[in-house]
Amino acid sequence: MMDLLTLSTWSPYVIGAAIGILSWFSFMFSRKALGTSTSYARTAGMLEKKFLKVDISQKPYYEKIVSRIDWQWMLVVGIFIGSFISAVLSGEFSISFLPETEFSSILNTTYTGRIFSSLVGGVFLGFGSRFAGGCTSGHGISGTLQLAISSWLAAVSFFIGGVITALLIF
Repeated sequence: MMDLLTLSTWSPYVIGAAIGILSWFSFMFSRKALGTSTSYARTAGMLEKKFLKVDISQKPYYEKIVSRIDWQWMLVVGIFIGSFISAVLSGEFSISFLPETEFSSILNTTYTGRIFSSLVGGVFLGFGSRFAGGCTSGHGISGTLQLAISSWLAAVSFFIGGVITALLIF
């Protein structure tokens, strides 16, 4: 078992099956789909309430998406902690402010370019996941598991967008 934890890559088939089983448990115990993007919306509400001292309970969005720490929020925390532990155990962990990339562009060769492209990408990703009613894990894993047509369309769109992006970058 310890040898498995020190690998730098794992079989996508095994991990896919494990995520599927995790989805079963998610539905069985919480009656909710496995996803992460709602946790980021909840965090935004908590930050807005804490630092801007805004009463978010009066905002229609936060009436639907209640800003609280729940099991999905803890799942996101667990993903970060698990990633860190995995990187350390596999010997892949390193601290780098500007790691090497497979492609070069002006946005990826400077700190300012990286920060700009990361922020713009994050805004697009956040907007897209809220507009689509979920993120890739929500639609691609939980939605397709439930045979939701909207999730199957979203998953197909993710792959098409990924192929187009890869062709443009590489």
